[in-house]
Amino acid sequence: MVFSSLSFLCIFLPVALLVHYLLPERFVRARNAFLILMSLVFYSYGEPVYIILLLLCTVWTFLLTRLMDALDTCKAGAYAKYRKALMAAGVILDFAVLGVFKYAGFLAGSFVSLFPAAGAYIHVPDIALPIGISFYTFQSVSYLIDVYRKDLKASKRYSKVLLYVSFFPQLIAGPILRYRDMDSAMDFRHVDIGSLSEGMLRFIRGLSKKVLIANALGAAVDRVFALNEAAMSSPLVILTALAYTFQIYFDFSGYSDMAIGMGRMFGFSFPENFDMPYTASSMRDFWRRWHISLSGWFRDYLYIPLGGNRKGRLRTIRNRMLVFFCTGLWHGANWTFVIWGLFHGFFVSVENLPSKKKAGADDRAGSGSFLLRLAKHIYVMAVVCTGFLIFRADSLKQALAMLLTAVTGVCSTIAQKQALISFCSLKTILAMCAACILSMKLYALVPAFGKAARPAGSPDKNRRVPVYIIMTVLLVLSMISLAGGGYNPFIYFRF
Repeated sequence: MVFSSLSFLCIFLPVALLVHYLLPERFVRARNAFLILMSLVFYSYGEPVYIILLLLCTVWTFLLTRLMDALDTCKAGAYAKYRKALMAAGVILDFAVLGVFKYAGFLAGSFVSLFPAAGAYIHVPDIALPIGISFYTFQSVSYLIDVYRKDLKASKRYSKVLLYVSFFPQLIAGPILRYRDMDSAMDFRHVDIGSLSEGMLRFIRGLSKKVLIANALGAAVDRVFALNEAAMSSPLVILTALAYTFQIYFDFSGYSDMAIGMGRMFGFSFPENFDMPYTASSMRDFWRRWHISLSGWFRDYLYIPLGGNRKGRLRTIRNRMLVFFCTGLWHGANWTFVIWGLFHGFFVSVENLPSKKKAGADDRAGSGSFLLRLAKHIYVMAVVCTGFLIFRADSLKQALAMLLTAVTGVCSTIAQKQALISFCSLKTILAMCAACILSMKLYALVPAFGKAARPAGSPDKNRRVPVYIIMTVLLVLSMISLAGGGYNPFIYFRF
């Protein structure tokens, strides 16, 4: 089940909200139990067998953290040294499960490709990937490490750990939460009409980004990647790279908006996951704004423990490239993802070659002259679009062919012209224009855009009326689109 489906929008979510609100606030444990039940129903929809894996993950996470806390309270401290072994066991177990389900086939296939003779002895497994395993594994690992570091106390209630890992708004697409993001709200939370309204508006915004923009662009992008090389041309590849760059942003940030909005409707405050990344003026700035929860996870649990930037320039470059290698690998079991991660790591590392003061002083949007800011923005978008072309390709061979076509290809044959005309449909052009305006904040160029033309001191509720009207229209359009049974993929199901 996905958020942008009629079964979720018309049945699952309304039932979940209604029952949650009918349960009194003082019965917070009953509310938590109901949310756990709904989360397990949500996850088991279509893949019931993998719910066992999710439950096992939460069970060993709970037991190991409780043992760590128990050892820490020993008066003599004789057993405290075993806390690290327990933490390591939990982390290894989590990553071992992730490795088997997500990377076993990839590693075996890569080995056979390098050594074809080994194909007679090595079976390349074809294991179905459990949805959301990359997200809930990282949440489980962060909880284990935080308890080990004594940044938080291990929960005494298994139900809280289970709700933290399995809570359906963030289960399949993030944001990647830390336990402290939900801890206090699992003990008490108050939801009023204001927070419900705020959450609904955020949810509708995300739904419309996903359905009205990302889906429209995704259909056009998929058609291009299904073409043979003879139909490719430089204009088509460049437009496709730009379209996919917009598609993945509006798809993923749309899901993050929906998750944050639903969390707010149930009384939880989730951290932001995107901050207008396509307005960045450097690749460093881009990664401060793109998939913030993942970047923060790798910073806190990999980059800093490796030494960060504290042990010399060469060690810093090594640490950074390792982080980006893992970032690419996290996204999927394909060399295209790994190359995408290293590609970004290269540019971030190059930007950090100057002195620390110079590297960090001028890489935020808004600094320097207009021409300098424009040049920086063009550079960032060129790197991002090139990277996402590699990211989207089915293989490195296809990625290299399309990159070569983007540089040298011409639109001369009838097949190439027809493919370009087919891509440039009215629906695709409108979606790309809307994506460009919204993701790059071009609406800010219009004087007083977004400011209600009202006398000073007028009531805030009057200012929100146009917002409610716009969001209602977007919701209706999204529902109509979904009811038509059109193209409705979810990119991060692959991860």
